Amino acid sequence: MVEFDWARLSRWPDADAPNLFASDAADRLILDSAAATLAGLEPRDVVVVGDTYGGLTLAAATLLGARPDDRIRVHQDPVVAERALAANARALDLADAYRSCELGPAVAVGAKAVLLRLPKSLDALDEIAGILASSAATDVTVFAGGMQKHLTVAMNEVLLRHFERVDVGHGRQKARVLTVRGPRVAAPDDAEAWPRRRFHRDIAPGLWVCAHGGAFAADRIDIGTRFLLSHLDQAAPDARTAVDLACGTGVLASALALRRPGVRVIATDQSAAAAASASATVEANGVADRVGVRREDAGEGIPDGTADLVLLNPPFHNGAALDLRVGRMLVGAAARILAPGGQLFTVFNSHLDYRPLMQRMVGPTRQVDRNAKFTITASTRR
Repeated sequence: MVEFDWARLSRWPDADAPNLFASDAADRLILDSAAATLAGLEPRDVVVVGDTYGGLTLAAATLLGARPDDRIRVHQDPVVAERALAANARALDLADAYRSCELGPAVAVGAKAVLLRLPKSLDALDEIAGILASSAATDVTVFAGGMQKHLTVAMNEVLLRHFERVDVGHGRQKARVLTVRGPRVAAPDDAEAWPRRRFHRDIAPGLWVCAHGGAFAADRIDIGTRFLLSHLDQAAPDARTAVDLACGTGVLASALALRRPGVRVIATDQSAAAAASASATVEANGVADRVGVRREDAGEGIPDGTADLVLLNPPFHNGAALDLRVGRMLVGAAARILAPGGQLFTVFNSHLDYRPLMQRMVGPTRQVDRNAKFTITASTRR
């Protein structure tokens, strides 16, 4: 078997540091568990879902042999993960070994082996498992793994809704792999189609929220966003152009467009699940003619100084870990996107205290309101 040099992988363009790594024990255990199965397959038979920085894809490609006309299919939710895979593939001369796909039937049609990094969200796992079970070959084997601290018995239960058998492997270096077989062709009786839809009558003037499995808060509205919505009419009342930065399911963008018919909005997020959810939410609320949805990193495609208003509910976790770098990056993006005199309208967990950062990077910042958990601020671009 051809050995893959995991040490050559890089996290770029994601943050890097001596204690951060581009692969982990779960990646290596998934590949080792699947190696015997992969040895008898063609690249077109193999699907990778949830690869973080490309290690699973490129290790499988090294084992199978890279052929431009016969590629491994890959789905990654974060756009940064796609870019890391592309950069690592170029560095290892494997750029033609795979093709990126949206999460849908096309990614899994006829697949005989799937290498899956288990998502932390059970909803995300349910959507992925449903697609694999309905589209892959009937003899498909799914090698689903992760670090043991992130695995739960509930994951087995979700997988068994879509597959006949889940075998739990032995742990190694605090990682574990579930081997999944026997797709149930008929969807479970209680299954709902993705994206899920919910109508929120309490959000004026009434708001549909649509969500794919990997979207934060699903078809609910998280309490921070609800707090911001209660003050949304105070956000730059004269704004004609607005950006919902890190838009999630598109709640803020859709609510703003419904309340202000003269405003044009861009909803942007780096997550494929979020962007797909926001597109569905915008359509469901009938504002697609005034709200454009984009998948990009921190609004990178929006020209400088073009927005009168930026709405932001910054995430403060990277997976399960507290990580404020994303919030800082988004505040910097807002400063770039806003026109002079434009407003950044933000809600954040009060204990994180983003206010000095916004004061420094954007401009004068005032508190709009505060409750037991959240603070809303308005920052004016210098």
